[in-house]
Amino acid sequence: MTEAPAGEGRDGATSPTFDRHLVLEQLGGWRGMVDASLPTVAFIVANSVGGLTVGIWAAAGAAVLVFLLRLLRRETVQQAVSGLFAVGIAVAIAAYSGQARDFFVLGIVRNAGIGVVLLGSLLVRWPLVGVVAEFLAPSHLGTMASHRLPSLRGGLRRERPLQAVGEAAAATRRTPDAQPGQHWRDDPRMLRAYGWLTVLWGGVFLLRAAVQGFLYWRNEVEWLGTTSLLLGLPLTAVELVVTLWVVSRLHRHRSDADVPSDGQERPAA
Repeated sequence: MTEAPAGEGRDGATSPTFDRHLVLEQLGGWRGMVDASLPTVAFIVANSVGGLTVGIWAAAGAAVLVFLLRLLRRETVQQAVSGLFAVGIAVAIAAYSGQARDFFVLGIVRNAGIGVVLLGSLLVRWPLVGVVAEFLAPSHLGTMASHRLPSLRGGLRRERPLQAVGEAAAATRRTPDAQPGQHWRDDPRMLRAYGWLTVLWGGVFLLRAAVQGFLYWRNEVEWLGTTSLLLGLPLTAVELVVTLWVVSRLHRHRSDADVPSDGQERPAA
């Protein structure tokens, strides 16, 4: 049996597809995650070399530099603004207490809070990873899922005029969207998969909080910085790869489920 090309059902009709690159772009991209780590790196290095005051100024300077670079590159500043705000609070706490370990207090509390909220969402059968994933790339909206979603970056992304004209012309020839299908929470397979992904993300956030909380209690500043980096970007990258792969398979499952063996689309629920 020959498989239909990606994005097409058994009858040749367009079916919902999942755009990993688009979702990653909505989350800020890999560069955004790297940029978010730079103030922490600056603080760790500067604090070990010149002390707390130098570390504070280095972290603040790195956060401002990231913000300005994203402005110059005409990229989204949403992450840079939130990062600037978080670094400002972190350096303020450290400056007030006079202890370098307090630079990591906000991160520890944030990780613990996010982890609890994520796992708590399972109790009400609304796994938050599913909520976020379906907001960015819904799998239950018929062929709407195969259309490109508007970027959260707003108007910062510029398209070439000829390309825009071509896309507008293609849009006029686009077939009407299918009626909304079954909601993802009514699909046991999707609910179960999103539940396990939520456990994964919630567990990692709580792991970060537990490890860094222990090191904070022991006043191990250098290890606090090291674990902040090791349990940050590398672990988040692994989680994202796993999550995007699973969600892509879930969307394919929904696409196949909407096209029965007789080649006729199922009626909307």
